[in-house]
Amino acid sequence: MGAYYLLRPLRDAMASNWTDAEVSWLWTFTFAFSVIAVSLYGAAVTRVRFHYLVPGVYGFFAATFVLFYLGATALPDADTLDKAFYVWISVFSLFHISVFWSFMADTFSKSQSKRLFGFIGAGASVGAIAGPAVVTFLAGSAGTEPLLLVAAVMLVLTLPVIGLLQRLKATALHNEETQADAGDIARIGGNPLAGYVVFFQRNSGFLWGIGLFIFLYTAISSFVYFELKNLLAHYDEARRAQIWAAMDLVVNTLTIVIAAFATGRIAKHLGLPFTLAMVPVAICAGMLLLAAAPMVSIVVAVQVARRAGNYAISRPAREMLFTAVDRETRFKAKPVIDIVIYRGGDMLNAWGFTALTQGLGLGMAAVAGVGAAIAALWAAVGIYLGRRFNAMRPDIEATSQPESVAADPAP
Repeated sequence: MGAYYLLRPLRDAMASNWTDAEVSWLWTFTFAFSVIAVSLYGAAVTRVRFHYLVPGVYGFFAATFVLFYLGATALPDADTLDKAFYVWISVFSLFHISVFWSFMADTFSKSQSKRLFGFIGAGASVGAIAGPAVVTFLAGSAGTEPLLLVAAVMLVLTLPVIGLLQRLKATALHNEETQADAGDIARIGGNPLAGYVVFFQRNSGFLWGIGLFIFLYTAISSFVYFELKNLLAHYDEARRAQIWAAMDLVVNTLTIVIAAFATGRIAKHLGLPFTLAMVPVAICAGMLLLAAAPMVSIVVAVQVARRAGNYAISRPAREMLFTAVDRETRFKAKPVIDIVIYRGGDMLNAWGFTALTQGLGLGMAAVAGVGAAIAALWAAVGIYLGRRFNAMRPDIEATSQPESVAADPAP
């Protein structure tokens, strides 16, 4: 997480060098590569032992970061390389969380996981804070290219830890027979069309509602991201990286605080409909404020509120919705919703923003008005999903509390 969040500000800083149309094309490529990458990884998981798969994946990505560093320092015109790096980091974001938690499931028993996974997840949050902190302090003086080597070293440092955990699995944890559920993994990495069939045929209204909820979230994400990209264009790239890193630092710190002290209480005492609609309503208010006073500080505040609110409140509440569906739906349809619809929403909404700005010539205030309407619809879908959930699982509302999840690697 530290390596990813160290590189993420570098990726986002590059976006201000390109037009909205160029970034929309990059998001299109990201969507295409993400669908391919998830399918390939699913196939690899069913065929390659974690003993070789996990260090192989981390070592491979570390090597690619070194190659990007060499290319950035050797090529006089690195625009094409920068665009490739932009897409590659988005692909990397899919793997570093998936591989890690697969490895954890293969290392610890069920009873150990209940006791330790919360603590391990906190380590992910600390990494998400440490990465942007490094960028904030170093990017201005050292430039951005050396940070690629720092990220590569951080990934390489995971390799001896992986070996240590593999040895401790047998010697200290006594889990020689513990393996990740191969049947569950096979369902994810088997027939690539099975998830689509389940999504369109089973509990369609509820699953489509979750898909629409995520799609509307990506719409707000895209609008705010593109506004920030354009507003930061007059800064140099190192300064932009520091600004993006500072936002990541604030977001991840707020996420830990909110998730630790507020999320469970909100869901338990105010209900899931309120929890799912809470962040969209706040973003709607922020968009209306931005439409009335289009300023950089308000865009930054909306971005921080959107991401922290999603990581600490909306995402845990959204994951809770899947406890109301059967196991096959979780393993087959959920990846379609989490990856394909998410990345597809990024792509379509990026082109939508480009059409509004470059096609229709709308300014920040007008685009913010459109964003406010989208956020209002987003809140309405959240209320619908919360009520459907209560009708499907009336026992959950009174007894369950959603848990915090790691930060979403989306743009």
